Amino acid sequence: MSDSNRLFKFSLPFHMNHYTLRSATMYASGVLYSLGLWQMIDASIFSKKSNASIVHVSFIDWIPFICSTLGMIIVNSLDKVQLIGNNNSGFNDNSITTIQWQARIVLFIGFSLLAVGFSGSILVLILKFLIPGYTNDPTIRMGTENVGANVAVMASCILLWIVSTIEEDNTLTL
Repeated sequence: MSDSNRLFKFSLPFHMNHYTLRSATMYASGVLYSLGLWQMIDASIFSKKSNASIVHVSFIDWIPFICSTLGMIIVNSLDKVQLIGNNNSGFNDNSITTIQWQARIVLFIGFSLLAVGFSGSILVLILKFLIPGYTNDPTIRMGTENVGANVAVMASCILLWIVSTIEEDNTLTL
């Protein structure tokens, strides 16, 4: 390759094409989700087996994670093509079809479930651990693992959303 056709002064040690980037991003998303799930399982196992305090992980702690997971499933199962209008006349009320409105409402519900999961985990951390004064290290870790699990699910959803909107020519469409 000649020097006039290069973007950078140095050559990159590896070449990532579209397919390897897409696969690597999907695998990274799966790793993030599995780390979040493992954090919830770890908090539950610690609460059941070796927790010395009176605070334990219950179903209330799992509700935010379940909401985040449902939101992730809803957001990433939508067909992104249905969100964008087919005509170039603009986004007035006449140009948006019924299927676009339905897709946007379902997308809003999915993102709302993600937000409810994240804010719910922070609420559980505050109401169950911080306000009663359970701030010592092994006990507070159960609440922070709940928040960390929901952050991992949200990051996994963001990665999957980005990789699903990349077209074949490496441009973002949405």
